[in-house]
Order: sequence, then structure tokens, then C-alpha cells
Amino acid sequence: MRTIWDISPPVSDRSPVFPGDTAYQQRWTATLDTHCPVNVAEIRLSTHLGAHADAPLHYDPHGPSAGHMALEPFLGPCRVIHARHGRPLIEPADLLPHLSNCPPRILVSTTAKAKYDAWSDHFTAFAPSSLQLLADQGIQLVGIDTPSVDPASSKTLESHQVLRHHAMRVLENLVLDEIAPGDYELIALPLALIQADASPVRAILRSLD
Repeated sequence: MRTIWDISPPVSDRSPVFPGDTAYQQRWTATLDTHCPVNVAEIRLSTHLGAHADAPLHYDPHGPSAGHMALEPFLGPCRVIHARHGRPLIEPADLLPHLSNCPPRILVSTTAKAKYDAWSDHFTAFAPSSLQLLADQGIQLVGIDTPSVDPASSKTLESHQVLRHHAMRVLENLVLDEIAPGDYELIALPLALIQADASPVRAILRSLD
């Protein structure tokens, strides 16, 4: 049996969201008792809560929605790279030593302890030049263990725009605390949310043998 690592944070009413975004809310529309055979819940949440895949519609008014994205980028060999330096941006120099014979998916671990129970504006994002480097290497998907590939204060979303220009896919809010650098199989499929700008995913890694 191949080893599986769950790289998704828990989702609950404690899950942090970008200030002003929709927090997790749940109510029971049916409860199991002598008159009802099931529990049924209604949930309300941001499409960017927890581990999620941004769709191009998030940063491109003419981009495809989550439900119209091809699934192939979210499934297959990937490489985990550690850039746990605590600086605001992942620079090309952080990635270049790790790109030899690289699979088409890159996940970057920026910290030994992902923050998934409180919001903070202080997290590591990608320098646009780093995503351009990965695009030039033929990378189809990038992932990060922080809320965004852009800094929280960004109004231009330059890194997202590099993704848009090269039709790259992205995963955010992963949990890579226990994942050693190296190559794995990634499975992180978005839901078929036809009108949505992003989708939650249950992201996992599997050992290659």
C-alpha cells in the first residue's frame, strides 16, 4: 500500500478567511430522531476557505469557472520544495536548485507550521518572477501552504496574473508541515461548481512506490 498524506486543513467555523470574506456557517435542516431518519446540514462558506483551487474566473472576468477547469493539472506527479526562510516572497533563487527533471506540478512549503486556525496578513507569497520561472519550465500547477500566491496587501495580484497569462492552475491553503522535500503523486480535484470562482479540494499526496 502506498502512503497517503492528507494536506488539507480542517474546515469548521474556526477556519480563517480573508477579512470580509464569508466564514464557515452550518445549520441542521433535518435532525435524526424518532420522526426523521437522517441528519442533513446546510452550509455557507467562501469558495476560498480551506484548501482550494482558484479558477481563472477569480482574477479574469472572462476566465473559466471552477467547474469548467480541466482536471488533469490537479492529478499526477508533483514535487514538494521547502522555502521556509520566513521572508515575504518566494524568489527564483529559492526554486532553481530544485527544478532538475521536475514533474509538472510544484508545491512550496513556506513554514513548519501552517496557520489554519487564525487569519494573519503576514505570510509568504510568490514573487511574480518565480511563477514566470516555473511557467518557463513547463509547470502546469503550483501550490502553497499560505492563503494566496500574492501578498495580502496586493491590489494588482501580479502573481495571479502570471498564472492567468500562462493558464497555470493553483492550490492555496495547503498543509505541508509534515511533508519532506521530494516527489509525490498529487490528488486535489475541484468540485464541478459551474458558476464559482474557486472550489474547495480535499488535497492528498501519495508516495510514488
